[in-house]
Amino acid sequence: MINLPVLVLNYSYEPLNICQARRAIVLIYRGKAEMLENDSGFIHSANHIFQVPSVIRLAYMIKRPRPVHKLTRFEVFNRDHHTCQYCGKAIRQLTLDHVIPRYRGGEHTWENVVSACVLCNRHKAGKTPQEARMKLMRPPSPPHDNHSFYIPYHYLQTRTDWQKYLPTGN
Repeated sequence: MINLPVLVLNYSYEPLNICQARRAIVLIYRGKAEMLENDSGFIHSANHIFQVPSVIRLAYMIKRPRPVHKLTRFEVFNRDHHTCQYCGKAIRQLTLDHVIPRYRGGEHTWENVVSACVLCNRHKAGKTPQEARMKLMRPPSPPHDNHSFYIPYHYLQTRTDWQKYLPTGN
């Protein structure tokens, strides 16, 4: 119970981080954060009973620079919302696909890399989408959101109490 994930929000309700319940309880106890959601139960100490938070908000504003999105598997899957860009299936087992294959001059850029399920990637193989008679759901482009924090895929399905605090892009 002490290791349960807790969503940490900035003073402005912007998602900052995910920490463990133990850290969240310490922040609340010291007055550095407030509890917004608490559906996880209770933790008992020798002298106190603490509610286990699932969402906390810091009592002060954290300013941090917005990171530049690097071209990684994680960032491509987040840009594509963990969805195959050919068949539209939202699954966990995704691969990266180069729209124009690299051996045919395609580059490893935001405009040429998409998420694809294993079946679609095998079907497309080393062809272009036109040659394989496959259509992209939307053309690939660099991520254009301003959100620098992403919720890991498995939390998007299981932590429904976090949804109202997340940007609509997650």
